Amino acid sequence: MAQFTPATSLIGSSLAIWKVKTYLRKVAQTDSHVLITGETGTGKELAAQYIHQHSARRAKPLVTINCAALPDGLLESELFGYERGAFTGATSSYAGKLKLADGGTVLFDEIGDMSPYAQAKILRVIETKEVYPLGGRRSVPLDVRIIAATNRDLDQRMASNEFRQDLYFRLNVARVHLPPLRERRDDIQLLIDHYVEKFAAQLGRGIEGFSDEAMELLLRYDWPGNIRELMNLVERIFIDPPREKIAVTGLPESMRCPTPVRRETAPAEREILLYTLSQTNWNKTQAAERLHWSRMTLYRKIAKYHIVPSHLEATETAAEPTNRRNNFAVSVTKCNKPLLRSAVAYFLPFLSGSGLFASIAEIF
Repeated sequence: MAQFTPATSLIGSSLAIWKVKTYLRKVAQTDSHVLITGETGTGKELAAQYIHQHSARRAKPLVTINCAALPDGLLESELFGYERGAFTGATSSYAGKLKLADGGTVLFDEIGDMSPYAQAKILRVIETKEVYPLGGRRSVPLDVRIIAATNRDLDQRMASNEFRQDLYFRLNVARVHLPPLRERRDDIQLLIDHYVEKFAAQLGRGIEGFSDEAMELLLRYDWPGNIRELMNLVERIFIDPPREKIAVTGLPESMRCPTPVRRETAPAEREILLYTLSQTNWNKTQAAERLHWSRMTLYRKIAKYHIVPSHLEATETAAEPTNRRNNFAVSVTKCNKPLLRSAVAYFLPFLSGSGLFASIAEIF
C-alpha cells in the first residue's frame, strides 16, 4: 500500500501547479472516478495520493496496481482473490488487492498498458461493484474509488482499438492533466531545494549548492524525464558530493550538451481519420462506427485537425463538364438542391452581367 506524506507532495508555486492543486482539492471532495494523464515523471502517483488523502476515504487504504506488470494469467487471482483449494498451491484463501482497498481507493497505474482482456475484467468490476474470487460460489461486494493514471494518449489507443471506449468513458469523469516540468520552470528551484534537503537528512551529508551558472543551466534545461529526472540528479550528486559549489562541469554531459530528445509519438490520428473518411465516402456515421467513436467525438476530431472535405471528395465522382467563356474556366456540377438553386438564381443577374453565365440552366 502506498505511503504518503502530505507535506512533501506536489511541490511548487507556479500558476500551472496551483491550478492543478486547486482542481485536485475539488475532485477529492467527490467520490467520482478520476483519470490522471501526463508525461512520465510528472507525479501522477503523487496526484492520486493527494486526492486520496484529502478525501473522505483517507482513513482507508490506497492500493496501487501496476497495470503494465500484471499478466493476464494472474489477473483474477491477484485482483479478485481466491478461495482455499481453488488451484494447486492455494493452501489458504486470499481476498485480492481490490478487496484489500475496500472503503478506500484503488490506483490503476499505467492503465494505458493494460491488455484488452484485463480491460474487460476491470470494466465489469466498475459497473457491478463486485468481484468473483476464484473458486468462490458468490460475488463479493466492493466499495472502492477508482483512480487511473497513464502517460499514453488514450484517444489514439481507442482509435487503434487498443483501449476500450466504454472503459475510457467510465474512468474519464474527473480529468487531471499534469504539466511537464518544462512548462512550470518557476518550480525547478523549489524542487531542487526540496530534494537537496531530503537527501541531506537521509544520507547525513550536505552540499554547498549550485553555482549561478549551473543553476541557470538547470532552469533552462527541458527535463525530458521531468521531476523524476531532477530527483535522480540530486541523489547522484549526493553519492559523491563536491566540497565546493557544483559548477556547470559537475553536471551530467547530457545536460551540458543536450541532444534533441525523440519523444514517443503515437501513430498519426489525423491520417487514420482521413483514411477512414475517404473509405466511407465521407459518411460520418459509418466513419464513427469504424473508429468506434461517437458522432460527437468524430465531429470534435474533424474540427481539431481542421479537416475539410475537398471538392472532389465532397461531390459525385461523375465527370464534370467544363464551360469556358471569356477564357474563364468554370467547373460545372450537377446539383438538385433547391437552396443552392435559389442562391444561384439570386446572384444570376450579377453573373450574367459579367458575361460568365447566361441562365440558370447553363449552370445546372
